[in-house]
Amino acid sequence: MLDYLNFILKRVRERLWVRPLFICALSIVSVFLANTVEMSDFGRSLPKVPTDATEALLRVMASSMLVMATLAVTSMVSAYASASNSATPRSFPLIISDDVSQNAFSAFVGAFIYSVVALVALMNGLYEGAGSHFVLFSLTMAVLAAVIVTFVRWVDNIARLGRLGHTIEKVEAATAEAIRSRRSAPRLGGVAAFDPPEGSTAVCATSIGYLQRVNVSALQSAAAKSKLRIVVAALPGTFCTPGRPVAWLRSDDSGSVSDGDIKATRDAFTVHHVRVFDQDPRFGLVVLSEIASRALSPSVNDPGTAIGVTGTLVRLFAMWNECGKDADKAEVKCDRVAVPELSLPDLFDDAFTGIARDGAGMVEVVVRLLKALEALGELDDAAMRECAQEHARLVLRRAEQCLTFPPDLAAAREAGRFASRGTAVTGRGAPEQ
Repeated sequence: MLDYLNFILKRVRERLWVRPLFICALSIVSVFLANTVEMSDFGRSLPKVPTDATEALLRVMASSMLVMATLAVTSMVSAYASASNSATPRSFPLIISDDVSQNAFSAFVGAFIYSVVALVALMNGLYEGAGSHFVLFSLTMAVLAAVIVTFVRWVDNIARLGRLGHTIEKVEAATAEAIRSRRSAPRLGGVAAFDPPEGSTAVCATSIGYLQRVNVSALQSAAAKSKLRIVVAALPGTFCTPGRPVAWLRSDDSGSVSDGDIKATRDAFTVHHVRVFDQDPRFGLVVLSEIASRALSPSVNDPGTAIGVTGTLVRLFAMWNECGKDADKAEVKCDRVAVPELSLPDLFDDAFTGIARDGAGMVEVVVRLLKALEALGELDDAAMRECAQEHARLVLRRAEQCLTFPPDLAAAREAGRFASRGTAVTGRGAPEQ
């Protein structure tokens, strides 16, 4: 349940109107609550504040905060466009959910609404006693101070929002969070996957799109209630169609599966037209690879960004390896649900294939990519070593097709000596997505 609430909260954070609406409602409520102080003995003991001082302050805020809110929207839209153009449109949800920018926009809009409502209430005689005037003045000063602090923080943040380096950091952070979450529960709390037994009932999605989330707890509840065994056939990030099964159901007593069981199982799979980072570490690797590929395009010609992204990928795979040391100890919370683990070769394909293809003609990219794969091969993980060697061989083969200057080719072969060690990976499956 907590995981589902966290998923919903992240989707809400991607909506720009939610936080400003909340702040506006809070501003209006605070204006009218200020008048209730007169009902207490404490309010009658407060000092008197001239009405003109509060009115002047509110007029200044009312005339300036709308301008600030407009400036905030303009700056945010510019940053979003920059992120989509310089990085990849898939990074847009991470940029739009930036807390500092949303807080700034909400503060400016909320301060504007507060000042207008308070000014109208003040001029219509809502605040008659000295106590309510003092509370209104104090509240106005507090709002003004909050706006100033928010503005200073926002100016520092907006200078980086939407810049390529900032976008890469955002994608890396989201991918790292997804990796840590997935490695702590490699099978999302279920048991190891197995081939669906004969006679199992297929459950397909009713809409076309990407699988965003699998609610394994809901599957466990449905399975325990109807004495079912459920085999998950699609992981988050999979492109779903009405003819592709997302799960297989099998009754313990080999009986028939009811329509209610099929509906309950289908409802546990959230399908939407876009991918999200939450349960899908592969998506983060794809986005980083897209950023590097865009930087390697002839129109951009920025191999430095591709080299930087390669270093980011090394950090993420090293984290994958480190977090996976305790994967065998992961607690099984849903013993009636079988969930497949992510495939390491697929992760390598998502991360390095695009960079190797688009950077094959740039010796600096090839050399750095080979050194990155060698670094991953030196980790204490046999499967990762095999994947790194296989991709190093592919990088070298692409480089030999594209590099025509002999010294460049010699440098690539020298950096790729790691690829000749061991044997190639066999039986690698195609990516699920």
